[in-house]
Amino acid sequence: MIHILPLMDFGLAIWVGYLIAAILWRRFIKRTYLWHIFGFGALVYAWGGFPYFVWIMGVRNTWGYHVTFLVNSACHIWGKQAWNTGDLSRNNWWVAVVTFGEGWHNNHHAFEYSARHGLEWWQIDLCWYVICFLKSVGLATNVKLPTEAHKLKKFK
Repeated sequence: MIHILPLMDFGLAIWVGYLIAAILWRRFIKRTYLWHIFGFGALVYAWGGFPYFVWIMGVRNTWGYHVTFLVNSACHIWGKQAWNTGDLSRNNWWVAVVTFGEGWHNNHHAFEYSARHGLEWWQIDLCWYVICFLKSVGLATNVKLPTEAHKLKKFK
């Protein structure tokens, strides 16, 4: 019988090990997902009682869903289209204010890979500021931004 590992490239063996670990981790999370939610809810309740539970488990989730749906609806109806994307996406300043920068939706459609949605100096993007902080402390790497050449190709 031939053993496969001596024949494999060492990098491939690491990749296979990583793939197996990822599959096992996903299986663990899938099987225990509700326990994580209930456990977090129990910790929140133990920490601050019912008001904390309502605000952290209820209001936070409701706000998150509503601003997500707001971006995906309002930013396809109202606002300005700065880039030629071939769709109905728009940049909307008031949606950007309540969603911490996600309202610069036409920018997102033009440059999907970009970590920064507010591409102009006046487009406030709090999510980008958090990414900059994470990059400065070494927790975010390979952060992508559109180059000036990419911007010229998509300009309307």
